[in-house]
Amino acid sequence: MNLNRIPRQAAADLAAGPADCLPPETGLPGSAVSSKPDSPSRPVRLSHRSASAGCAAKFGADRLAEVLALLPATGPGQADPRLLVGYDQFDDAAVYQLQADLCLIQTADFFTPMVDDPYTFGQIAAANALSDIYAMGGQPLLALNICCFSPDLPAQVYADILRGGLDKAAEAGIAIAGGHTLSDPEIKYGLSVTGLARPEQIWRNCGAVPGDLLILTKPLGTGVLCSAYKADLIELGMLQPALASMAQLNQPAAQALRDYDPHAVTDVTGFGLAGHAWEMAAGSKVRLRINLAACPLLPQVVPLLRDTCLPGGAFSNQRRYAPFCQLEATVPPALRWLPFDPQTSGGLLVAVAEAQAPPLLQALYQRGVSQARVIGSVEAAGTAGAAPLCFYWQD
Repeated sequence: MNLNRIPRQAAADLAAGPADCLPPETGLPGSAVSSKPDSPSRPVRLSHRSASAGCAAKFGADRLAEVLALLPATGPGQADPRLLVGYDQFDDAAVYQLQADLCLIQTADFFTPMVDDPYTFGQIAAANALSDIYAMGGQPLLALNICCFSPDLPAQVYADILRGGLDKAAEAGIAIAGGHTLSDPEIKYGLSVTGLARPEQIWRNCGAVPGDLLILTKPLGTGVLCSAYKADLIELGMLQPALASMAQLNQPAAQALRDYDPHAVTDVTGFGLAGHAWEMAAGSKVRLRINLAACPLLPQVVPLLRDTCLPGGAFSNQRRYAPFCQLEATVPPALRWLPFDPQTSGGLLVAVAEAQAPPLLQALYQRGVSQARVIGSVEAAGTAGAAPLCFYWQD
Protein backbone atom coordinates (compact mmCIF):
# COMPACT_ATOMS: atom_id res chain seq x y z
CA MET A 1 0.00 0.00 0.00
CA ASN A 2 1.66 3.20 -1.17
CA LEU A 3 0.10 5.97 0.89
CA ASN A 4 2.67 8.49 -0.29
CA ARG A 5 0.73 8.97 -3.50
CA ILE A 6 -1.61 11.31 -1.62
CA PRO A 7 -0.07 14.79 -1.31
CA ARG A 8 0.37 15.94 2.26
CA GLN A 9 -1.43 19.26 2.56
CA ALA A 10 -2.30 21.43 5.49
CA ALA A 11 -5.90 21.36 6.61
CA ALA A 12 -6.33 24.95 5.51
CA ASP A 13 -5.33 24.02 1.97
CA LEU A 14 -7.93 21.25 2.00
CA ALA A 15 -10.84 23.42 3.09
CA ALA A 16 -12.57 23.20 -0.26
CA GLY A 17 -11.82 19.47 -0.49
CA PRO A 18 -11.87 17.08 -3.44
CA ALA A 19 -14.82 14.90 -4.33
CA ASP A 20 -12.85 12.00 -2.86
CA CYS A 21 -9.30 10.67 -2.62
CA LEU A 22 -8.02 11.01 -6.16
CA PRO A 23 -6.09 8.18 -7.83
CA PRO A 24 -3.29 9.80 -9.84
CA GLU A 25 -3.98 7.78 -12.97
CA THR A 26 -7.37 9.41 -13.59
CA GLY A 27 -5.95 12.84 -14.31
CA LEU A 28 -9.32 14.41 -13.45
CA PRO A 29 -8.83 17.12 -10.79
CA GLY A 30 -11.51 17.13 -8.11
CA SER A 31 -13.25 13.96 -9.25
CA ALA A 32 -12.89 10.30 -8.44
CA VAL A 33 -15.08 9.10 -11.32
CA SER A 34 -13.15 6.61 -13.43
CA SER A 35 -12.29 7.74 -16.94
CA LYS A 36 -11.99 4.13 -18.10
CA PRO A 37 -15.28 2.61 -19.34
CA ASP A 38 -16.32 -0.82 -18.17
CA SER A 39 -16.00 -3.55 -20.77
CA PRO A 40 -16.71 -7.29 -20.96
CA SER A 41 -13.00 -7.98 -20.40
CA ARG A 42 -12.78 -5.56 -17.47
CA PRO A 43 -14.82 -6.18 -14.30
CA VAL A 44 -17.51 -3.64 -13.50
CA ARG A 45 -16.12 -1.15 -10.98
CA LEU A 46 -19.29 0.15 -9.34
CA SER A 47 -17.22 2.23 -6.92
CA HIS A 48 -15.67 4.12 -9.84
CA ARG A 49 -18.97 5.18 -11.36
CA SER A 50 -19.73 7.99 -8.92
CA ALA A 51 -17.95 11.02 -7.51
CA SER A 52 -18.51 9.97 -3.88
CA ALA A 53 -19.25 6.71 -2.12
CA GLY A 54 -22.00 5.72 0.30
CA CYS A 55 -23.10 8.29 2.86
CA ALA A 56 -20.15 10.48 1.83
CA ALA A 57 -22.33 11.34 -1.17
CA LYS A 58 -24.81 13.20 1.02
CA PHE A 59 -25.68 16.76 0.15
CA GLY A 60 -23.34 18.86 2.27
CA ALA A 61 -24.48 19.42 5.84
CA ASP A 62 -23.69 23.12 5.58
CA ARG A 63 -25.81 23.55 2.43
CA LEU A 64 -28.62 21.37 3.78
CA ALA A 65 -28.87 23.62 6.85
CA GLU A 66 -29.34 26.61 4.51
CA VAL A 67 -32.15 24.84 2.66
CA LEU A 68 -34.03 23.64 5.74
CA ALA A 69 -33.86 27.12 7.27
CA LEU A 70 -36.07 28.33 4.40
CA LEU A 71 -38.81 25.77 5.09
CA PRO A 72 -41.62 25.82 7.66
CA ALA A 73 -41.27 23.78 10.82
CA THR A 74 -42.83 20.31 10.95
CA GLY A 75 -42.61 19.54 14.65
CA PRO A 76 -45.49 18.70 17.01
CA GLY A 77 -48.39 21.10 16.61
CA GLN A 78 -47.11 22.43 13.30
CA ALA A 79 -48.21 20.42 10.25
CA ASP A 80 -50.28 17.87 12.17
CA PRO A 81 -50.54 17.27 15.94
CA ARG A 82 -50.07 13.53 15.31
CA LEU A 83 -46.67 14.17 13.69
CA LEU A 84 -44.46 13.62 16.72
CA VAL A 85 -41.09 13.94 14.95
CA GLY A 86 -40.51 15.92 11.76
CA TYR A 87 -37.54 17.13 9.73
CA ASP A 88 -36.92 20.20 11.88
CA GLN A 89 -35.78 18.09 14.85
CA PHE A 90 -32.65 16.52 13.30
CA ASP A 91 -33.80 13.02 14.22
CA ASP A 92 -33.27 9.78 12.31
CA ALA A 93 -36.83 9.23 11.06
CA ALA A 94 -40.31 10.71 11.09
CA VAL A 95 -42.76 9.49 13.74
CA TYR A 96 -46.53 9.66 13.28
CA GLN A 97 -48.99 8.61 15.98
CA LEU A 98 -51.63 6.32 14.45
CA GLN A 99 -53.52 5.70 17.69
CA ALA A 100 -52.99 6.07 21.41
CA ASP A 101 -50.76 3.01 21.69
CA LEU A 102 -49.15 2.84 18.24
CA CYS A 103 -46.77 5.00 16.19
CA LEU A 104 -45.61 4.67 12.60
CA ILE A 105 -41.92 5.35 11.86
CA GLN A 106 -40.95 6.33 8.31
CA THR A 107 -37.53 6.79 6.72
CA ALA A 108 -35.81 6.71 3.33
CA ASP A 109 -32.12 6.30 2.56
CA PHE A 110 -30.15 5.59 -0.60
CA PHE A 111 -26.67 6.26 -1.93
CA THR A 112 -23.95 5.47 -4.47
CA PRO A 113 -21.75 2.33 -4.38
CA MET A 114 -18.73 2.17 -2.09
CA VAL A 115 -17.74 -1.32 -3.24
CA ASP A 116 -17.61 -3.06 -6.60
CA ASP A 117 -19.54 -6.21 -5.71
CA PRO A 118 -23.25 -5.54 -6.44
CA TYR A 119 -24.59 -7.98 -3.86
CA THR A 120 -22.48 -6.48 -1.06
CA PHE A 121 -23.55 -2.99 -2.10
CA GLY A 122 -27.20 -4.03 -1.89
CA GLN A 123 -26.71 -5.49 1.58
CA ILE A 124 -24.98 -2.38 2.91
CA ALA A 125 -27.57 -0.01 1.43
CA ALA A 126 -30.40 -2.00 3.01
CA ALA A 127 -28.68 -2.23 6.40
CA ASN A 128 -28.09 1.53 6.34
CA ALA A 129 -31.74 2.31 5.60
CA LEU A 130 -33.03 -0.09 8.25
CA SER A 131 -30.75 1.52 10.83
CA ASP A 132 -32.96 4.60 11.16
CA ILE A 133 -35.86 2.45 12.37
CA TYR A 134 -33.67 0.76 14.97
CA ALA A 135 -32.24 4.11 16.10
CA MET A 136 -35.78 5.30 16.87
CA GLY A 137 -36.58 2.20 18.94
CA GLY A 138 -38.90 0.73 16.33
CA GLN A 139 -39.44 -2.58 14.61
CA PRO A 140 -39.22 -2.51 10.80
CA LEU A 141 -42.41 -3.62 9.09
CA LEU A 142 -42.05 -3.19 5.32
CA ALA A 143 -39.67 -1.68 2.77
CA LEU A 144 -39.69 -0.41 -0.81
CA ASN A 145 -36.70 -0.23 -3.16
CA ILE A 146 -35.30 3.09 -4.39
CA CYS A 147 -33.27 2.42 -7.55
CA CYS A 148 -31.31 4.66 -9.91
CA PHE A 149 -29.80 2.34 -12.54
CA SER A 150 -27.66 3.04 -15.57
CA PRO A 151 -28.88 1.30 -18.76
CA ASP A 152 -25.36 0.37 -19.91
CA LEU A 153 -24.75 -2.42 -17.38
CA PRO A 154 -25.93 -6.05 -17.53
CA ALA A 155 -29.22 -6.93 -15.85
CA GLN A 156 -27.36 -9.35 -13.58
CA VAL A 157 -25.61 -6.44 -11.85
CA TYR A 158 -28.92 -4.93 -10.81
CA ALA A 159 -30.43 -8.29 -9.92
CA ASP A 160 -27.50 -8.85 -7.56
CA ILE A 161 -27.96 -5.41 -5.95
CA LEU A 162 -31.64 -6.13 -5.37
CA ARG A 163 -30.89 -9.63 -4.10
CA GLY A 164 -28.48 -8.17 -1.56
CA GLY A 165 -31.22 -5.84 -0.35
CA LEU A 166 -33.78 -8.66 -0.22
CA ASP A 167 -31.49 -10.91 1.81
CA LYS A 168 -30.65 -8.16 4.30
CA ALA A 169 -34.35 -7.30 4.67
CA ALA A 170 -35.09 -10.99 5.26
CA GLU A 171 -32.41 -11.03 7.97
CA ALA A 172 -34.31 -8.14 9.58
CA GLY A 173 -37.53 -10.16 9.30
CA ILE A 174 -39.32 -7.98 6.73
CA ALA A 175 -40.26 -8.07 3.06
CA ILE A 176 -39.42 -5.64 0.27
CA ALA A 177 -42.73 -5.23 -1.50
CA GLY A 178 -41.74 -3.25 -4.60
CA GLY A 179 -40.22 0.13 -5.28
CA HIS A 180 -39.39 2.70 -7.93
CA THR A 181 -36.66 2.99 -10.57
CA LEU A 182 -35.05 5.82 -12.52
CA SER A 183 -32.54 5.69 -15.36
CA ASP A 184 -29.39 7.41 -14.09
CA PRO A 185 -25.74 7.15 -15.20
CA GLU A 186 -24.71 7.32 -11.53
CA ILE A 187 -25.97 4.19 -9.78
CA LYS A 188 -27.84 4.61 -6.51
CA TYR A 189 -29.78 2.17 -4.34
CA GLY A 190 -31.55 2.18 -1.01
CA LEU A 191 -34.86 1.67 0.74
CA SER A 192 -37.86 3.47 2.07
CA VAL A 193 -38.67 1.68 5.33
CA THR A 194 -41.77 1.72 7.51
CA GLY A 195 -41.62 0.66 11.15
CA LEU A 196 -43.85 0.54 14.20
CA ALA A 197 -43.41 1.25 17.91
CA ARG A 198 -45.47 2.08 20.95
CA PRO A 199 -45.18 5.78 21.92
CA GLU A 200 -43.25 4.97 25.10
CA GLN A 201 -40.77 2.86 23.10
CA ILE A 202 -39.68 5.70 20.82
CA TRP A 203 -36.07 6.77 21.27
CA ARG A 204 -35.03 10.30 20.38
CA ASN A 205 -31.64 11.81 19.66
CA CYS A 206 -32.29 14.29 22.48
CA GLY A 207 -32.75 13.66 26.20
CA ALA A 208 -29.15 13.06 27.30
CA VAL A 209 -28.52 14.34 30.83
CA PRO A 210 -25.33 15.32 32.69
CA GLY A 211 -23.65 12.26 34.15
CA ASP A 212 -24.62 9.96 31.27
CA LEU A 213 -21.97 7.93 29.49
CA LEU A 214 -21.78 7.68 25.69
CA ILE A 215 -21.56 4.30 23.99
CA LEU A 216 -20.73 3.77 20.31
CA THR A 217 -21.59 0.34 18.88
CA LYS A 218 -19.56 0.21 15.63
CA PRO A 219 -16.04 1.31 14.65
CA LEU A 220 -15.36 4.55 12.79
CA GLY A 221 -13.51 5.05 9.53
CA THR A 222 -15.77 3.77 6.76
CA GLY A 223 -15.59 7.04 4.83
CA VAL A 224 -11.81 7.11 4.82
CA LEU A 225 -11.49 3.46 3.81
CA CYS A 226 -14.12 3.58 1.07
CA SER A 227 -12.46 6.66 -0.42
CA ALA A 228 -9.07 4.98 -0.34
CA TYR A 229 -10.52 1.94 -2.10
CA LYS A 230 -12.17 4.11 -4.77
CA ALA A 231 -8.78 5.72 -5.37
CA ASP A 232 -7.05 2.29 -5.60
CA LEU A 233 -4.90 3.13 -2.58
CA ILE A 234 -5.88 -0.04 -0.71
CA GLU A 235 -6.75 -3.54 -1.85
CA LEU A 236 -10.16 -5.13 -1.38
CA GLY A 237 -8.84 -7.24 1.49
CA MET A 238 -8.08 -4.09 3.48
CA LEU A 239 -11.65 -2.91 2.91
CA GLN A 240 -13.25 -6.16 4.10
CA PRO A 241 -13.51 -5.21 7.82
CA ALA A 242 -15.35 -2.03 6.80
CA LEU A 243 -17.68 -3.98 4.49
CA ALA A 244 -18.50 -6.44 7.27
CA SER A 245 -19.23 -3.59 9.68
CA MET A 246 -21.40 -1.68 7.20
CA ALA A 247 -23.42 -4.80 6.32
CA GLN A 248 -24.11 -5.57 9.98
CA LEU A 249 -27.64 -4.67 11.06
CA ASN A 250 -28.05 -2.44 14.10
CA GLN A 251 -30.84 -4.81 15.13
CA PRO A 252 -28.79 -6.68 17.79
CA ALA A 253 -27.68 -3.40 19.36
CA ALA A 254 -31.26 -2.13 19.45
CA GLN A 255 -32.45 -5.41 20.98
CA ALA A 256 -29.86 -5.12 23.73
CA LEU A 257 -30.90 -1.51 24.41
CA ARG A 258 -34.54 -2.42 24.96
CA ASP A 259 -33.72 -3.95 28.33
CA TYR A 260 -32.28 -0.62 29.50
CA ASP A 261 -33.34 3.01 29.62
CA PRO A 262 -31.31 4.99 27.09
CA HIS A 263 -31.79 8.72 27.42
CA ALA A 264 -30.82 9.50 23.80
CA VAL A 265 -30.06 7.36 20.74
CA THR A 266 -28.99 8.14 17.18
CA ASP A 267 -27.06 6.37 14.45
CA VAL A 268 -23.76 7.75 13.20
CA THR A 269 -23.90 8.07 9.42
CA GLY A 270 -23.16 10.69 6.77
CA PHE A 271 -22.69 13.71 9.03
CA GLY A 272 -19.98 11.88 10.95
CA LEU A 273 -19.50 11.51 14.68
CA ALA A 274 -19.31 15.30 15.08
CA GLY A 275 -22.56 15.96 13.24
CA HIS A 276 -24.68 13.36 14.98
CA ALA A 277 -23.13 14.09 18.38
CA TRP A 278 -23.88 17.79 17.86
CA GLU A 279 -27.52 16.97 17.11
CA MET A 280 -27.67 15.05 20.39
CA ALA A 281 -25.96 17.81 22.36
CA ALA A 282 -28.05 20.61 20.83
CA GLY A 283 -31.35 18.77 21.27
CA SER A 284 -30.49 17.80 24.85
CA LYS A 285 -29.02 21.22 25.75
CA VAL A 286 -25.90 19.57 27.16
CA ARG A 287 -22.19 19.28 26.36
CA LEU A 288 -20.63 16.03 25.15
CA ARG A 289 -17.01 15.14 25.93
CA ILE A 290 -15.68 12.46 23.57
CA ASN A 291 -12.36 10.68 23.96
CA LEU A 292 -11.19 9.89 20.42
CA ALA A 293 -8.65 7.44 21.84
CA ALA A 294 -11.56 5.37 23.17
CA CYS A 295 -13.43 5.27 19.86
CA PRO A 296 -13.28 1.92 18.05
CA LEU A 297 -11.50 2.30 14.69
CA LEU A 298 -11.35 0.12 11.61
CA PRO A 299 -7.89 -1.14 10.56
CA GLN A 300 -5.73 1.18 8.43
CA VAL A 301 -7.78 4.30 9.23
CA VAL A 302 -5.01 6.08 11.14
CA PRO A 303 -2.28 5.81 8.45
CA LEU A 304 -4.78 6.93 5.81
CA LEU A 305 -5.75 9.94 7.92
CA ARG A 306 -2.09 10.79 8.35
CA ASP A 307 -1.89 11.01 4.58
CA THR A 308 -5.02 13.19 4.42
CA CYS A 309 -7.04 10.56 2.58
CA LEU A 310 -10.49 12.00 3.17
CA PRO A 311 -13.85 11.75 1.41
CA GLY A 312 -15.37 14.96 0.12
CA GLY A 313 -18.13 14.71 2.74
CA ALA A 314 -15.54 15.21 5.50
CA PHE A 315 -14.90 18.74 4.28
CA SER A 316 -18.56 19.79 4.23
CA ASN A 317 -19.01 18.19 7.66
CA GLN A 318 -16.00 20.12 8.93
CA ARG A 319 -17.35 23.40 7.58
CA ARG A 320 -20.72 22.80 9.18
CA TYR A 321 -19.77 21.33 12.56
CA ALA A 322 -16.28 22.61 13.44
CA PRO A 323 -17.73 25.84 14.95
CA PHE A 324 -19.49 23.64 17.52
CA CYS A 325 -16.38 21.61 18.37
CA GLN A 326 -13.50 22.12 20.75
CA LEU A 327 -10.58 19.93 19.67
CA GLU A 328 -8.11 19.82 22.54
CA ALA A 329 -4.36 19.98 21.90
CA THR A 330 -4.04 16.35 23.04
CA VAL A 331 -5.71 15.15 19.81
CA PRO A 332 -3.01 14.10 17.29
CA PRO A 333 -3.07 16.29 14.15
CA ALA A 334 -4.20 13.53 11.78
CA LEU A 335 -6.98 12.40 14.11
CA ARG A 336 -8.50 15.89 14.17
CA TRP A 337 -10.34 14.92 10.97
CA LEU A 338 -11.82 11.73 12.45
CA PRO A 339 -14.98 13.34 13.92
CA PHE A 340 -15.90 14.66 10.46
CA ASP A 341 -15.46 11.42 8.52
CA PRO A 342 -18.87 10.52 7.02
CA GLN A 343 -19.89 7.03 8.09
CA THR A 344 -21.93 4.62 6.01
CA SER A 345 -24.21 2.28 7.96
CA GLY A 346 -22.48 3.28 11.19
CA GLY A 347 -23.30 2.25 14.72
CA LEU A 348 -25.63 3.61 17.35
CA LEU A 349 -24.52 6.45 19.62
CA VAL A 350 -26.24 6.01 22.98
CA ALA A 351 -26.45 8.21 26.07
CA VAL A 352 -27.20 6.07 29.11
CA ALA A 353 -26.95 6.47 32.88
CA GLU A 354 -23.48 5.65 34.19
CA ALA A 355 -24.75 2.74 36.29
CA GLN A 356 -26.36 1.12 33.25
CA ALA A 357 -23.31 1.37 30.98
CA PRO A 358 -21.38 -1.73 32.22
CA PRO A 359 -24.32 -4.17 32.03
CA LEU A 360 -25.39 -2.66 28.70
CA LEU A 361 -21.92 -3.26 27.27
CA GLN A 362 -22.09 -6.88 28.40
CA ALA A 363 -25.52 -7.27 26.80
CA LEU A 364 -24.17 -5.83 23.55
CA TYR A 365 -21.19 -8.21 23.58
CA GLN A 366 -23.51 -11.17 24.21
CA ARG A 367 -25.46 -10.23 21.08
CA GLY A 368 -22.32 -10.06 18.96
CA VAL A 369 -21.86 -6.27 19.04
CA SER A 370 -18.23 -6.86 19.88
CA GLN A 371 -16.77 -3.41 19.16
CA ALA A 372 -19.11 -1.37 21.36
CA ARG A 373 -17.18 1.02 23.60
CA VAL A 374 -17.77 3.80 26.10
CA ILE A 375 -16.37 6.81 24.25
CA GLY A 376 -17.32 9.79 26.38
CA SER A 377 -19.64 11.47 28.82
CA VAL A 378 -22.34 14.11 29.11
CA GLU A 379 -21.85 17.35 31.00
CA ALA A 380 -24.01 20.34 31.77
CA ALA A 381 -23.98 22.92 29.01
CA GLY A 382 -21.19 25.45 29.36
CA THR A 383 -21.42 29.18 29.41
CA ALA A 384 -22.80 31.08 26.45
CA GLY A 385 -20.55 30.61 23.46
CA ALA A 386 -18.92 27.42 24.80
CA ALA A 387 -18.63 24.59 22.26
CA PRO A 388 -21.24 21.87 22.87
CA LEU A 389 -18.75 19.19 21.74
CA CYS A 390 -15.30 18.60 23.19
CA PHE A 391 -12.99 16.04 21.58
CA TYR A 392 -9.87 14.98 23.45
CA TRP A 393 -7.29 12.18 23.45
CA GLN A 394 -6.54 10.14 26.54
CA ASP A 395 -5.10 6.64 26.29
